[in-house]
Amino acid sequence: MGGMVKPVVLVVEDEPLLRLFATDMIEEAGFEVLQAPNASAALMTLEERLDVRVVFTDVNMPGGIDGIMLAICIRRRWPTIQIIITSGRPWPDEAVVPADIVFFAKPYRQDRVLDTVRKMAA
Repeated sequence: MGGMVKPVVLVVEDEPLLRLFATDMIEEAGFEVLQAPNASAALMTLEERLDVRVVFTDVNMPGGIDGIMLAICIRRRWPTIQIIITSGRPWPDEAVVPADIVFFAKPYRQDRVLDTVRKMAA
């Protein structure tokens, strides 16, 4: 990598251990990781940091905005940001999310998630 700037990934996860796990995994793959415990914190981060390339979010979060609503918000305001959604539950009705969002069921395979992050950030 040399002096190159690392691509920035935002991890949105309300469960601290899972957030740390995802952050470590993505950092070890060579990315800069920002963290948010919920959707409103994620949106505040995106307002401030115009260099976020990928958002990695859980579906189920407190605070009224879930990961799917967050994805729709991001797609409207920041159409170039790539989005990965994870959930421990089966995927809800597909019609509600933008087409290019990638979904991983938990527990997800780290290698597959990282391959996707790499492609998205390239």
